Amino acid sequence: MATTSRILTQPSPQPAKRVVDIPNPRRSSHTDGDSDGKKLIVGQDICLSGAITACDTLVVQGAVEASLSDSRVIEVTETGVFKGKVEIEIAEISGLFEGELTARDRLIIRGTGRVTGIIRYRQLEIESGGQIAGTIEVLETIETTNDHDSAKQVD
Repeated sequence: MATTSRILTQPSPQPAKRVVDIPNPRRSSHTDGDSDGKKLIVGQDICLSGAITACDTLVVQGAVEASLSDSRVIEVTETGVFKGKVEIEIAEISGLFEGELTARDRLIIRGTGRVTGIIRYRQLEIESGGQIAGTIEVLETIETTNDHDSAKQVD
């Protein structure tokens, strides 16, 4: 019987050892600061509406109708739809965006992406197949004067 109880107690430490070896991104984000700690993912087949604030990264795989502020990055995936107003550092659109979008740093429109509405950006990258339509304005750098002559209507 002592051999049997030794066999039963022996496997118990092995699973605990395996759990310690599995990397956990949530655990590492708390030690590294909040770089990934404020990430919101709206999954496919999920609908969300309202105001979103203080979210470092928003990933839209489903449908969102909202205003987004105090955030750094928005990613609208191929299955994602975002309708509303966004003020962001970096926007990467592979799905559909409708509304008012201000990308203070960079706007990336992937080949499957469509952006319509009032669009402001500092840098723009559009892959082949990507679409942009509406009122387009290039944001000036801080050193230059802020004139609104750069706004254009694009159909």
